[in-house]
Amino acid sequence: MKGKLFFIHWKVAEVQENAERLSLFGWQVETESEDGARAFKRIKESLPDVIVISLSRLPSHGRETADALRSTTITRAIPVIFIDGNEEAIAKTRLKVPDAIYTTSKMLNSVLDGLK
Repeated sequence: MKGKLFFIHWKVAEVQENAERLSLFGWQVETESEDGARAFKRIKESLPDVIVISLSRLPSHGRETADALRSTTITRAIPVIFIDGNEEAIAKTRLKVPDAIYTTSKMLNSVLDGLK
C-alpha cells in the first residue's frame, strides 16, 4: 500500500472512477464529492498522506476547502495536489494556495510517485 489519499471532486461518477484507478495503483482512497466542510472534517479526523482536489468542476469549492486545510495546524503540512481545471481556475487557486502541486489527471500517478 502506497499510503492514504483523500480525493475531492464535485462530480460523483468522476470521483469514483478516479478512486478506483488510484486504488489499482496501491493507494487507500477516501472520497468526497458533495461537501467541502465534510471533507475538511473527515480529513482532520483521519489524516491522509496526500489530498487531491479536482478543479474541473466548481473550482471555488476546491480552493475554499484547500484554504481551510492550510489554515489549520494539523492539516497544514499534508501535500495538496490540484488536478485539471481551466487556466483561470488554476491561476486563482495558485494565488490562494501557492504551495500546492498542480498537474493533470493524466500525470497524477507520476506526481504521486514523486512524493514518496
